[in-house]
Amino acid sequence: SGKPADKFVMPVPSFNVINGGSHAGNRLACQEFMILPTGAASFKEAMQIGAEVYHTLKGVIKKKYGQDACNVGDEGGFAPSVQDNNEALDVLMQAIEQSGHKDKVRIGTDVAASEF
Repeated sequence: SGKPADKFVMPVPSFNVINGGSHAGNRLACQEFMILPTGAASFKEAMQIGAEVYHTLKGVIKKKYGQDACNVGDEGGFAPSVQDNNEALDVLMQAIEQSGHKDKVRIGTDVAASEF
């Protein structure tokens, strides 16, 4: 557009990584667990962090629940057979820590309150 690129600020992407509620067919009341790489220095780094956490999460889920648990819900997140929201958060935190991005990632949720 002819404007200097350093004047623009890209948004922080959010990654839907675990699905629950009616979108997933598991026992989670929360519809979505998301990661937000708020500590990234650039949009490019945020995308890289999101991809690394997502793929690490797949490995954590596969090891804990088996290959069948790596299925993806209709909104792109994994839909493992976890029993409750705390278990989902534990699995997600494990993946964030294993990926090496603990200090750069925050967790977000879409609680879809009608599922409670």
